[in-house]
Amino acid sequence: MRKFFYLLIFVSFSCLSAMSQNYGKLCNRASELLGQDSLQLAEEVIRQALKLEPANPHNALLFSNLGTIQRRQRQYDDAIDSYTYALNIAPLSVPILLNRAALYLEQGKDDFARVDYSLILDREKNNKEALQMRAYIYMRARDYKSARVDYDSLLKTYPLDYAGRFGLATLEQKEGRFARALDIFNKMLVENSEDAALYSARAGVERDLKHDDLALLDLEEAIKLKPEEPEAYLMRGQIYLAQKKKDMAKRDFEKAVSLGASRVDIKELLRQSR
Repeated sequence: MRKFFYLLIFVSFSCLSAMSQNYGKLCNRASELLGQDSLQLAEEVIRQALKLEPANPHNALLFSNLGTIQRRQRQYDDAIDSYTYALNIAPLSVPILLNRAALYLEQGKDDFARVDYSLILDREKNNKEALQMRAYIYMRARDYKSARVDYDSLLKTYPLDYAGRFGLATLEQKEGRFARALDIFNKMLVENSEDAALYSARAGVERDLKHDDLALLDLEEAIKLKPEEPEAYLMRGQIYLAQKKKDMAKRDFEKAVSLGASRVDIKELLRQSR
């Protein structure tokens, strides 16, 4: 799945004239502290500003920054509350909606995230992140028809978007259109010949097609490029297991566990490889 970036929204100098001098100084100081990654001090200053002028409309920005600070400190429920307070003040703010949606997604609250991404797309129909992530949510829910609509919209505007092409190829694979999936992954690998994730993804399609020898070649390349990722070892171990090469399968499963794969999740595979 895709990597989420924290979005910090800073009060611009043009807004300061509308604020009291003390409030403006506090906002400016909070921005400085955020830039220095002094999260606890920044939170204290933001709370001072909110207390000083609780009705100031620019508090939407302060609440959003407070939410991001809390998110980085793993205070997820508090962060959701802060983003929601911000949206109560500025309900159509796309950056704040993106922040809250991303956090909902991290928490596994896909339905809430989908609503926020839909609100964004109602306002900005070609918003790249919202299209990427809503399509991903639809995929997880196995609503492939809706996912395809979003991927088509995304790739119409951004035809070379990595996440969109990867997602569409995965969708084609899930719907049994293996030739289409391979075609997308092949083209992406021409452009990104050292992308381990693409080799692993193509190996998955090849495995579905019963082309295990090709899948093993791709998995070997994926492991060579990124030996610290457990997924390629897991898939290769499953192929070895199907080929009755139990010792080789067990070695790959144990390697995957050493790299972070859950032993509980692959308990049955380990048992079969004895």
